Amino acid sequence: MNKQLIDHYREFLKDSIRQKIDFSQTDQIRRVPPPPIQKPIPEGAETIPLPRIDKAKSAGSIELWSAIAQRESYRFYSEEPLNFDELSMLLWATQGVRLKLDAGHALRTAPSAGCRHAFETYLCVLNVEGLEQGIYRYLPLEHALLFSHALEQLESRIIHATLGQRFTGDAAVTFVWTALPYRMEWRYSLAAHKVIALDAGHVCQNLYLACEAIAAGTCAIAAYHQDRMDKLIDVDGKEEFTIYLAPVGKKA
Repeated sequence: MNKQLIDHYREFLKDSIRQKIDFSQTDQIRRVPPPPIQKPIPEGAETIPLPRIDKAKSAGSIELWSAIAQRESYRFYSEEPLNFDELSMLLWATQGVRLKLDAGHALRTAPSAGCRHAFETYLCVLNVEGLEQGIYRYLPLEHALLFSHALEQLESRIIHATLGQRFTGDAAVTFVWTALPYRMEWRYSLAAHKVIALDAGHVCQNLYLACEAIAAGTCAIAAYHQDRMDKLIDVDGKEEFTIYLAPVGKKA
């Protein structure tokens, strides 16, 4: 291993950069309005309301300590589809909004540094009751889905974009989280990027635990082809790009 490069990349894990930043020059301190907490809905687009969370909770439940004890990564899924209530619960558990504070801040079900929540959630849907196969975006403020686009041979495309990890093509749905770095940079400047990575872990752990409640499994994926994955969900790869994935399916 190249020790110089190893030492360089290890610096990302430290918080030393915070002592090098002039926080008086961040966009937040300069009173630049915060970026919106959700990407806008295209004009005229039809949204798909998800079941209310008080109803969706009936999809399954499990005692917390049991969920923590049983949590593990699953790469083998049955052919049983997820139902709409189950998908609703998983989306709410990972990025649901509990309270909107203002245009740039909301309290959610997963913690985020400075309440910045730098992620959008996309779904590669293959086997969910009531939904055609395709790419969707979650709208946390409305607790609804926005259909993005359909793709032929979606199973093989998601496998190709995840470097041949075939279980992504067997899953009922793959959660794809993108980062919009400016949401965090607005407050933290160059100190933003480490906490974006930490926040991604918070979100995915919620998915693991919620999956236990519906007898489903998931497996976090951090190894993927960046350009292929960004193209699959149709993001620009610069101001918004894929950062983390997690296929979900009923346990085989």
